Amino acid sequence: MELTGKLVTGAKQAFLFTQLDWVMKQCAEKLGFVPFPGTLNLEIVADDLALMTALKNEKGMELLPPNPNFCAATILPVRIGGYEGAVVVPAEDVNIHNENIVEIISGEKLRSALDVEDGDLVTISFEMPLVA
Repeated sequence: MELTGKLVTGAKQAFLFTQLDWVMKQCAEKLGFVPFPGTLNLEIVADDLALMTALKNEKGMELLPPNPNFCAATILPVRIGGYEGAVVVPAEDVNIHNENIVEIISGEKLRSALDVEDGDLVTISFEMPLVA
């Protein structure tokens, strides 16, 4: 399964989340990489919105905080331009983006690795199965 989106600048808040000890540890265990500080944000094209909504409801893998008062998230493994990554689906009560925006983590600085900038179209391929 593939989704295409336009690269957009995010809210600049994922840096802190991706560098939390428990997030880095769980990503290393579940995805095989420690996330680069921050996320790549894609605004999904209209043709793929229904598929994206369905994928956000997939079980995926959970990132569970040691403190239950902190934000949990689901991660869905993807490939993007030959690199491993994951779509991060934050708990609904802390999601700051519109439904058409997805955030992608990777062990790479994807903007540089893919040589992309805001407005460029990027396609992500979901690794199946989504549940580990």
